[in-house]
Amino acid sequence: MSHVWLPYRQMQTAPPPFVVERTDGVRLYLADGRELIDGVASWWTACHGYNHPHIRAAVAAQLERMPHVMLGGLVHAPAEALAARLAALLPGELNHVFFSESGSVAVEVAMKMALQYRFNRGEQRRARFVSFRGGYHGDTFAAMSVCDPDDGMHRLFGGIFPQQLVVPLPADGETTRAFERTLETHAGELTAVIVEPLVQAAGGMRFHSPETLARIAAAARRFDLLLVLDEIATGFGRTGTLFACEQAGVEPDLVTLSKALTGGTLPLAATVASRRVYEAFLGDDFARALLHGPTFAGNALACAAANASLDLFESEPRLQQVAAIEQQLRHGLAACRDFAAVRDVRVKGAIGVVQLVRAPQLEALRSRFVRHGVWVRPFGDVVYLMPPVVIGAADLERLIAAIHDVLHEAASAREL
Repeated sequence: MSHVWLPYRQMQTAPPPFVVERTDGVRLYLADGRELIDGVASWWTACHGYNHPHIRAAVAAQLERMPHVMLGGLVHAPAEALAARLAALLPGELNHVFFSESGSVAVEVAMKMALQYRFNRGEQRRARFVSFRGGYHGDTFAAMSVCDPDDGMHRLFGGIFPQQLVVPLPADGETTRAFERTLETHAGELTAVIVEPLVQAAGGMRFHSPETLARIAAAARRFDLLLVLDEIATGFGRTGTLFACEQAGVEPDLVTLSKALTGGTLPLAATVASRRVYEAFLGDDFARALLHGPTFAGNALACAAANASLDLFESEPRLQQVAAIEQQLRHGLAACRDFAAVRDVRVKGAIGVVQLVRAPQLEALRSRFVRHGVWVRPFGDVVYLMPPVVIGAADLERLIAAIHDVLHEAASAREL
């Protein structure tokens, strides 16, 4: 019996998990001797592949000096350097970085900042958020409240956490008018809009245009709402630019980052605030301060890994690699449109999605991929690829071919 309680898994009925002994490049090496090409970069974190020597060296060097020190009244050079680099890379006046350990907590912090921004300004009534159908922002309590309440994973808790306004994305004239009417009606009670820019990831790999994101940003400004961008999945090159919001030319008030921040090496997240949000917390009264402090906030090892990861974005051609992956995915996945069980095929940056007509038998499908020598983990009605950005054309072709072959096999076995 394993004592590990695994995430997103019915422990009574699920088959035993695959045991990984080591990783290298884009491969997972299993304890039974098999090797798998990783098509999902360990939940989208391992953007540079596994065991990159530059990140390993940076973490090893930091371990010799100091693995961790609390940020309660102390600070250290890796955190200082990382915060400054993120501020320089992000658009607008996103100059103030608050560190935590996970993406969900980064969203919690962003929501707490947005609420206290209002409270510190004497706007106590403005305590609700606007989010979008198909969205997903994490599994912690406040983050769950801004996920899709009907199609998401948290319906069980729908009557418990705060009730937010969850609306369709303003993708066309009708939905834009409905979105703006909602904001106008509720402006006096709203604090912020939160959205995953360009790609709603864990909610179903749904894409929207830069124009849609720009509409959301413009409406937020018009109705004096803070704009919170959840770049946890989209940040660090995944959509073709370093940050997805660059493609819409928008300047948010708060951004959340995690996933690929450390190149998939160590847990770290950041909530980055604009100058106007940060300054609302300043004053002589201690109660105006942000009273939040994750124990491992700004962990020195994780910050060293993140700084090394940013080095690689500067020294190696990551965005060019994303462009090449996008082109290969568009060409290679197009054949999946021929399957009767496929509803849609779409590609954005280094993300390739095959959406099925209905949800398949997921465990059977996942096992088929392993038998083909690849690690692809479908969820819901979506089969997708988000491989390490360093993946070579031959390995990517194997992933694409595996999707085509597995869908053919599953359709023949009536598993779709």
